[in-house]
Amino acid sequence: MSVNQSLKPITTTYKEHLFIGGCDTVELAKKYGTPLYVIDEATLRGICKDYKNAFKEYKNIRMMYASKALCTSAIVRILDEEGFGFDTVSAGEIYTVYKSGVDMSKVLFNGNNKSKKEIELALDLNVGRFSVDNFYEAELLNQIANQKNKKVDILLRITPGIECHTHEYIQTGQIDSKFGFDLNTIDSIIELIINQYKNLNLRGIHAHIGSQIFELQSFYDEVEILIKELSRINKKYNLNLDEMNIGGGLGVKYTEKDTPPNVKDLADAITRAMHKYLADIPTIYIEPGRSIISTSGVTLYTVGSSKTVNINGKTKRYIAVDGGMADNPRPSMYQAEYVAEGINIEKLAQKPKEVVTIAGRYCESGDILINEIEMPHLEPDDIICVYNTGAYNYSMASNYNRVEKNAMVLVNNSQSDIIVNRESLEDLISHDSIPDRLRK
Repeated sequence: MSVNQSLKPITTTYKEHLFIGGCDTVELAKKYGTPLYVIDEATLRGICKDYKNAFKEYKNIRMMYASKALCTSAIVRILDEEGFGFDTVSAGEIYTVYKSGVDMSKVLFNGNNKSKKEIELALDLNVGRFSVDNFYEAELLNQIANQKNKKVDILLRITPGIECHTHEYIQTGQIDSKFGFDLNTIDSIIELIINQYKNLNLRGIHAHIGSQIFELQSFYDEVEILIKELSRINKKYNLNLDEMNIGGGLGVKYTEKDTPPNVKDLADAITRAMHKYLADIPTIYIEPGRSIISTSGVTLYTVGSSKTVNINGKTKRYIAVDGGMADNPRPSMYQAEYVAEGINIEKLAQKPKEVVTIAGRYCESGDILINEIEMPHLEPDDIICVYNTGAYNYSMASNYNRVEKNAMVLVNNSQSDIIVNRESLEDLISHDSIPDRLRK
């Protein structure tokens, strides 16, 4: 079993309380406050090793962490130590990676609407690859590179026409997508690069078919399409493109009913397709994000108010916690499901349990973290732990209702360290400005 198939961090143990990374989660909540993001370093490094071991026979693999899943300086340092490069999608991610001491030749800049300012920053910091998404970007990138007297290594992002069985908002490989060139327009951009855009150096192609994918056949099909397209381009234009970025998207286990493939099976599907269709194997980039960081993360919440309602003779109990959709918007956006439990062992052992709905504190009826989950009887000030929140929780967090963003701690070998400080009320107003005419 690889780490992405685990519901909880690999260091999870139960003593008098729930322990993660050798740290008592009750003590973490007392020391740092809640809501609190907790990242288990051993779990994070474990999945990195799963990926490296799975692809160890394939010498031309380049592991790239999809930074959008969670990008903080400490997380970047760990991924860099584990030998990963970085797929970035904004100036903020690029700058975080740069300030964390990463070799910028290992960084790719991706995205469908890169601004002039972002392109200039990426060029100034010598980002290793640009994934060019559209005609406008190709022209703009060539223009800015020319002004800076630079030649830029690029990949062309294409939409391979694959629709995965995942939420429509996180499908990206189908024809009707905002990302990339479709296969009918790829020749037009290549001809522009060859004949006009002399500051762009085409190295290969890039695709990403979606996220939270469980079907290995989707990856096999993607590789097959990309190999054939790469071969066709090389033959038609007498080129020697030798790089293929297949993106990421491997799923993780959010609930017991989820059955994601392990990383070894993913590697087998990809390399099987590679060896079937190519004698000379190109350099392959793979960009896992969620499957790298998700399982290592949990969120601790404190229970507050509760409410019981009677609906057509059936009772329903709401338990409110001190966080919700601003620190985890996924249930509201994607109807994402999570598992939670109380962290006091006496409470865990309680019977009978009750079915409750875990509600957030924000002023939206849709702010429900978990709908109808069996829990011990919860009271104010109890702490609960929601699992598998490492990916797309902090990175998608907001200050909705003018609430401060959570702190984040890294746990390892019974030690905890702050890696993101909790926002203060002063932080919330630090960028506000009152015009002179409104001042008292």
